[in-house]
Amino acid sequence: MNILSIQSHVAYGHVGNASATFPMQRLGHEVWAVNTVQFSNHTGYGAWRGTVFPADAIREIVTGIDERGALPSCDGVLSGYMGDAAIGDAILEAVARVKTANPRALYCCDPVIGDVGRGVFVRPGIPEFMRDRAVPAADVVTPNQFELEQLAGFSVGSLGAAVAAARMLRSRGPETVLVTSLQTPETPDDAIELLAVDGQGAFRLRTPLLPVSVNGAGDAIAALFFVHLLTTGSAAEALSRAGSSVYGLLKATAEAGSREILTVAAQDEFVRPSRIFTPEPV
Repeated sequence: MNILSIQSHVAYGHVGNASATFPMQRLGHEVWAVNTVQFSNHTGYGAWRGTVFPADAIREIVTGIDERGALPSCDGVLSGYMGDAAIGDAILEAVARVKTANPRALYCCDPVIGDVGRGVFVRPGIPEFMRDRAVPAADVVTPNQFELEQLAGFSVGSLGAAVAAARMLRSRGPETVLVTSLQTPETPDDAIELLAVDGQGAFRLRTPLLPVSVNGAGDAIAALFFVHLLTTGSAAEALSRAGSSVYGLLKATAEAGSREILTVAAQDEFVRPSRIFTPEPV
């Protein structure tokens, strides 16, 4: 498959395209990576250097790809951190161009807004852009628990509430919703959950909670879930494959005591996860 991935990029470490591109390539897919920023490292370090690219730069790159006659063979568009609404406009324009060229192509939006404990960390206007424009345009959305609450407009204090919030998002346009991290009172203290909801139902995947705090894992799981969904057509199967791979990736990272996820060193987890987790209907 061919995936157009429009996200941030760092030279050192693995977030944005630096986290999402290689796992998809390791699974045998071509990735056309368009970078919205070029930073030395992710901003979690508190200091970084680099450049944020303007929206017109994104348009130029997509136009160049289009001029090669490639868009009809694009199977999907993946977007992550947008930076500002102008970049969001450019991404949605790219999605429209791809879908015009290939109506079967799907758009997966990782609606980066913030996280539990950190709150909103994007620029003003981005949460509203995600809620009002990006999510309705998407076929697949992959919020974390905090972002699910922001987009749905209510607190997710139980598994049932999370399913209801995901179904509310589905009513706005997306066929499939993946909640990339979920902890409710029903979640055991030593576990973390993923939740996928589509027209076939709701599926929960529970994995052990690992003693690791890294950036970029959400970017990786959104990419893995999307390509597995495209290849299998099953949200439950995509949930199993993506969740198992990311668990293995994070386990290797935790065992190494690394500040950065071991995207390259643990790459076999993308194709042959060392432990398979099976989702259950909820």
